[in-house]
Amino acid sequence: MSQNDVFGALDRQECLRLLAEVPVGRVVYTRQALPAVLPVNFALDTDDSVLLSTSPESDLMRAVDGVVVAFEADEFDAETRSGWSVVVTGRASVVTDPAEHDRLSRSGPTSWMPLRDAVFLRVESEMVTGRELRGACGSR
Repeated sequence: MSQNDVFGALDRQECLRLLAEVPVGRVVYTRQALPAVLPVNFALDTDDSVLLSTSPESDLMRAVDGVVVAFEADEFDAETRSGWSVVVTGRASVVTDPAEHDRLSRSGPTSWMPLRDAVFLRVESEMVTGRELRGACGSR
């Protein structure tokens, strides 16, 4: 089996479809000039941006507002050695519009952590890339 048979690139629409099927991903950002990765639950908005809900006092909110970040989600099956990984790269921003905040309070992501006065972070889907691993069989 060649590498081309095992790995495959995913187009934008397939990436977004797969993202919509999983509840948790990782936001990748810079904290104190070092890379930081934080697992978060999320939702996709109607414009395909990634939405996160967090505390207004969180390190994440202070670190990512207005900067480019990456967001990654994946799903793998160790038994079949198959799965996928999708990365969304784009500018993150805090949702400040009151009407938009109200809409997201009703239909957006709800943090798995108990929050008072949650804020929403939006990661624009400026670049969406994905890879698929199709059953790389062989010895371990």
